[in-house]
Amino acid sequence: MKIGFVGLGKMGGNMVERLLSGGHEMVAYDRSQEEVEAAVSKGAEAASSLADMVDRLPERKIIWLMVPAGAPVDESIQALLPSLKQGDILIDGGNSFWRETQSRAETTSASGVHFIDCGTSGGVWGLKNGYCLMVGGDKAACEFVEPVFKTLAPTDGYLYAGASGAGHFVKMVHNGIEYGMMQAYAEGFELMKNSPFDLDLHGVSQVWQHGSVVRSWLLELATNALSEDADLKNLKDYVQDSGEGRWTVQSAIDFDTPIPVITMSLFARFQSRQEESFGMKLLAALRNQFGGHAVKQR
Repeated sequence: MKIGFVGLGKMGGNMVERLLSGGHEMVAYDRSQEEVEAAVSKGAEAASSLADMVDRLPERKIIWLMVPAGAPVDESIQALLPSLKQGDILIDGGNSFWRETQSRAETTSASGVHFIDCGTSGGVWGLKNGYCLMVGGDKAACEFVEPVFKTLAPTDGYLYAGASGAGHFVKMVHNGIEYGMMQAYAEGFELMKNSPFDLDLHGVSQVWQHGSVVRSWLLELATNALSEDADLKNLKDYVQDSGEGRWTVQSAIDFDTPIPVITMSLFARFQSRQEESFGMKLLAALRNQFGGHAVKQR
């Protein structure tokens, strides 16, 4: 198939390369000319603008958006929609909030354009290992572009999740679970680091990969990180979030669903960004006030 692809960053560039290796024709566009040139060097056709990309596609156009969530998605849709016709397909492969996806699908359907949401997991390793894909939207449109999904995904790594928004909803929950798993590993390894034993944490992460019930790909990545810097001395204890954990917690509130582990893992990331905690200062002050307990002065 011939596909337009918008967004050639860490994920997008590798996805274009994997699609090219699977025999698809790619028309690549990015605001960075350097990224476009990198895609061209791998066999893609360059587009100088979104309009130019649309002109280079066949009669029924398929365009994959791999841009940051929020305004960049809306801006891309607004720029593309006037050039698209009934039956054309837009795919949002980024981490968009599922409620916004539903709204976007309503907007595009008014023009007869199908809007597919494709939750994409695999990170920078997806080029080699394939991407786990969770797809939502009109089923017939999804089936039409199934060759694209099958090229990107490993065997059994692609699921039609349901109506518009379902793909992004499942990916959101996936990322929420990821938050909780990562937090559990972080806490466990910190406890071992603070123990009276001189533990080889890299060795522990390795042995847990063989027969342990906590073995996982995330643990493999921990092994990689610890092999490069056993004490992680080159890292700051600052952890960013990209939104999916917040959306998961908000959706749990909306649906009266308790998710304490995921919620606390999100709050732990917030705490990691504090240079000082006013709340902790108040706790110290209260202990001093009611019990005369010692406090540390600045």
